[in-house]
Amino acid sequence: KAVSKVSKKRAPDKATSSHHRGSGTIAASVSSRLALAPLSGLRRVASRVSARVAVRRCPTHSASVSATAALASDPDPTPPMSTRSVLWFRKGLRVHDNPALQRACEGASAVMPVFVLDPWFMSPERVGANRVRFLLESLRDLDETLQSKGSKLVVVHGNPTEVIPAALERWQCTRLCFETDTEPYAKKRDAAVVRAAKEAGVEVHAPSSHTLYDVERLLAKCPKGEPPTAYGTFLKIAASLGDPPKPVPTPDTIPGTIPGDVASLVSQLGSCATGHGIPTLEELGYPALPRGEGFPAAGGETEGLRRLRATLAAPAYVAEFKKPSTSPTQMWQPADRAFASVKGAGSSGARPANPFEAAKRGGGETKIDAAALFAPSTTALSPYMKFGCVSARTFYHELHAVLRGLNGKHSKPPESLEGQLLWREFYYLAAAGTPNYDKMEGNRICRQIPWSWDSARLAAWEEGRTGFPWIDACMMQLRKEGWMHHLSRHAVACFLTRGDLFVHWEAGAAVFDRDLVDADWALNNGNWMWLSCSCFFYQYFRVYGPVSFGKKYDKNGDFIRHYLPQLRNMPAKYIYEPWLAPLDIQKKAGCVVGEDYPPPMVDHAAASKECIEKLAAAYKAHKEGKGGTIKAEPRVGAKRKAE
Repeated sequence: KAVSKVSKKRAPDKATSSHHRGSGTIAASVSSRLALAPLSGLRRVASRVSARVAVRRCPTHSASVSATAALASDPDPTPPMSTRSVLWFRKGLRVHDNPALQRACEGASAVMPVFVLDPWFMSPERVGANRVRFLLESLRDLDETLQSKGSKLVVVHGNPTEVIPAALERWQCTRLCFETDTEPYAKKRDAAVVRAAKEAGVEVHAPSSHTLYDVERLLAKCPKGEPPTAYGTFLKIAASLGDPPKPVPTPDTIPGTIPGDVASLVSQLGSCATGHGIPTLEELGYPALPRGEGFPAAGGETEGLRRLRATLAAPAYVAEFKKPSTSPTQMWQPADRAFASVKGAGSSGARPANPFEAAKRGGGETKIDAAALFAPSTTALSPYMKFGCVSARTFYHELHAVLRGLNGKHSKPPESLEGQLLWREFYYLAAAGTPNYDKMEGNRICRQIPWSWDSARLAAWEEGRTGFPWIDACMMQLRKEGWMHHLSRHAVACFLTRGDLFVHWEAGAAVFDRDLVDADWALNNGNWMWLSCSCFFYQYFRVYGPVSFGKKYDKNGDFIRHYLPQLRNMPAKYIYEPWLAPLDIQKKAGCVVGEDYPPPMVDHAAASKECIEKLAAAYKAHKEGKGGTIKAEPRVGAKRKAE
């Protein structure tokens, strides 16, 4: 990413910032299953967060206020002796392979690591409890790591477009460093902050390190700046750039922060800081999520690197890994059992009382004990990469060190571990170069299909009430844990859209975006377009069977019994189709269809046939150049989430 340097000359005083997003609540209230209730800021409890408040302007502390005015209002002004840096964390919650951190430290007398807890995100209607808990754990881990290197994390609550400019001005910092983010909301937010920083004479550095390659460099290689929708074409573009850059070194020490405790530092920011510190879920308005419940692994760089190294310490697993061959019904279990092909990994550890105990074991040890980590049949590293706790480039280069020792005897992209990293890159490129990427209308790569916005069907799917146990068990896993195997995601997405219910893929994407711990804007919307046959994949006649697909992996239905306990005593013969069980067997099992569990909401054979016919008509219209005339059904009482 090109470094933006601006004059150190301070701009004239201004009373307010022209880049404020507006006062009041962050998101409008909506009324459907896609609805997002008002985001109303964070709550102060003691010196942290408590009563819900609207995000406020910070008129007296914008970055455009002159340095002279700042010193005049400071009771103990101390002119900076050399460069002071603000290191703004958003994603990239790590110290390894962090170019922004590296740049912030260069020649600096002080570095202020800051994370702004943005109320735009902190709402149960926008982001689920599992992902918020993972974030809070990641922040605590990052703070501990920074403290071990002589620094500390300053967590401020408020609107970043106000807090960061205020921090630059009040802390007399002349350098701002952060990792580039390509999501639409982030681009708008960052543009506002950069404008304010430039007006204040602050130099800005925004390197690319969330992806393997700088997405702008990839875009420059695309004809007309339009990313390909074929994976093979993308691989050629990526190959033209050579290997991804190697990770930058991890600093042994970090310049200290400006003198003062966190509370006093935050108090200098004025009213735009509505609180400070890492809150609890309850303080953010979420219900409690006890240990042992929810996503079965702890967040943070420390845990993410342990999991990465545990995976790579199993060369047989790495060599044989093929994503489509992993099991969607395998429960989380000690990694030596999850990685069934591991040879010689630690295997004698007793199963801990809960996954969080396992996640804490051996935190300071270099030996990787696969029995001490819980994992499904895949790596489960996606949440750590979503938050940047694990660097994609570190993953890539450490993986290649293992692959070199396998002498070519390993799986290849697109199914291999390397292939999964490149799929991630593929979707990031597609998202960066496609306007309206998260919508059907106005999206040049998305087929126009007359989807419905049937709120009753959407609610039944979202709440695990479709009457198809395999689909409902997958959705209950999502609701409880914030996670699903990728094949489970395929099955439920197909069922909602082109397989059975013909509900708009945007509706399903919004549910995933809220509930998944690893929800990633580029990957989530790309996968929903793929699975609805709106883009990337066009064989709409190939449908995941809501009965047959799960049976291939789990004939006894143990996965269903775990997530749908009302069916735990149903004989295996009927576990996937309980409506076929005679009434006396249903009663004996303690689950009568229509009373204890819903009947199937559609006849799969008939519904699938109808969906295929609708897709065929839409594809025909597209081929004839009439696709632009197709519209989804009007949304009644529903709104998409605010960007």
